[in-house]
Amino acid sequence: MTTITTDAKLVVLDAPSNLGLRPPAPGTVPGCYKAPWALRDAGLLGRLGAEDAGAVVPPRYVATWQPGDGVRNGPAIAAYAGRLAERITGLRDSGRFPVVLGGDCSILLGAAVALRRAGRYGVAYLDAHSDFRHLGNSPHVGAAAGEDLALATGRGDDYLTDIDGLRPYVREEDVMVLGLRDEEDLGDFAGTGIRSVRADEIGDDTVDEARKVLVRDELDGFWIHVDADVLDPSVLRAVDSPTPGGLDADRLARLLRGLLRLPGAAGLQLTVFDPDLDEDGSQAAVLVDILAAALTR
Repeated sequence: MTTITTDAKLVVLDAPSNLGLRPPAPGTVPGCYKAPWALRDAGLLGRLGAEDAGAVVPPRYVATWQPGDGVRNGPAIAAYAGRLAERITGLRDSGRFPVVLGGDCSILLGAAVALRRAGRYGVAYLDAHSDFRHLGNSPHVGAAAGEDLALATGRGDDYLTDIDGLRPYVREEDVMVLGLRDEEDLGDFAGTGIRSVRADEIGDDTVDEARKVLVRDELDGFWIHVDADVLDPSVLRAVDSPTPGGLDADRLARLLRGLLRLPGAAGLQLTVFDPDLDEDGSQAAVLVDILAAALTR
């Protein structure tokens, strides 16, 4: 089995943090922290022929929060980003291609810090939502999984956006967002350098559009973020905010395969899949099929 990314060996790293999500119901915690276990049980490592890099264990989730408290679990998210960045850096320095299993979207900060330490990297951001909430467009901040792209591009408190004095981890003009559905989300990027393509506009030429943003002389490479909610709920509904109008499994696999063939792909993360909403494991199997189709040949 060979990878279609680079000659780097695939390695799977668990990042089971749910720190960036609000509780789905009183007295509960978000179930996305179980996603790496579910995907492993569905045979992901074997399907990828990947090495096992273990896990970066997150701090304790604290459910209490109210408007004005700042980012929920914010200091814990910042600490976790630093530890995750170190692990990702070590894997990349050893010649591995990291496949990071979240967890929620706030794990992007770990990858972004790791890559910023190494140079200038872009992000291919596959998501149903903009994840661009900040005090410039909202009355308050809260769950970092809805703010991670804003944080990664330098919008927010210093302790989250300026780890090691590296703000911004990713420049606006180095971000390509793919898969949005809502006009309000698209409006979040007005006046920024961020490029986006709606889910219903993704086609055979989308990778060429992404190439213009992600493969440039100024960049050392790019990271791929995949929120499972980029898929249509008819394909996968086990996410915290399912949104109609998403991609089907084949279109997502083809899009990922195309991005992975571009020069400079530095790693990939999968987020927000919630096994608590996948009673029979069938949706975990769908995600494993997509990743296998994208990452191997």
